[in-house]
Amino acid sequence: MARYTGPVCRLCRREGAKLFLKGERCYTGKCAVDRRTYAPGQHGQGRKKVSEYGIQLREKQKARRIYGMLEGQFRTTFQKASRQQGSAGDNLLRLLERRLDNVVFRLGFARSRNEARQFVLHNHFTLNGHKVNIPSIRLRAGDVIQLKEKSKDMPLFKEILDGLGQKTPPAWLELDVNQLCGRVAQLPNREDIDTNIQEHLIVELYSR
Repeated sequence: MARYTGPVCRLCRREGAKLFLKGERCYTGKCAVDRRTYAPGQHGQGRKKVSEYGIQLREKQKARRIYGMLEGQFRTTFQKASRQQGSAGDNLLRLLERRLDNVVFRLGFARSRNEARQFVLHNHFTLNGHKVNIPSIRLRAGDVIQLKEKSKDMPLFKEILDGLGQKTPPAWLELDVNQLCGRVAQLPNREDIDTNIQEHLIVELYSR
């Protein structure tokens, strides 16, 4: 399956929740979820009884769309999480949070995860001083992400950097506004992750 390239507000409406796929627009009155609270499509306003499987599926789809992953990538990540010690659901969210594109977004270098993914693909960042262009790289404690010098003067980045530091990164990340870099201070715990996901439903889905 190819990556979705249609209107992302449709995805938020389908899940009935803000997935924050369009950055600042999601915080304004223009957000499609606030304006049209029903699902998209001809039958979006119809009442439907959702089965237990349907609830689990929607939660998995919501998580997959929040982090911008294909089905195969998401399933592989869950399989890795289930092989680790501890709760498979907690492990899954911790693995998702440690993706490079998510860390770039969490630090405030991008307004959405989609934008962060594009920045990484276009070589705007270095990881521990080395070139990196793979958004799915999973970071470890002590890793340092830095914006490249040549990217600082780009009009798009100037707009983002003006607001850098206004939002506090999660406790497991450290941001240096002066050096335009971020560091993974420690691996995230479940309580550090504020994403609205009921991970136990995803575990139940894949355990069928």
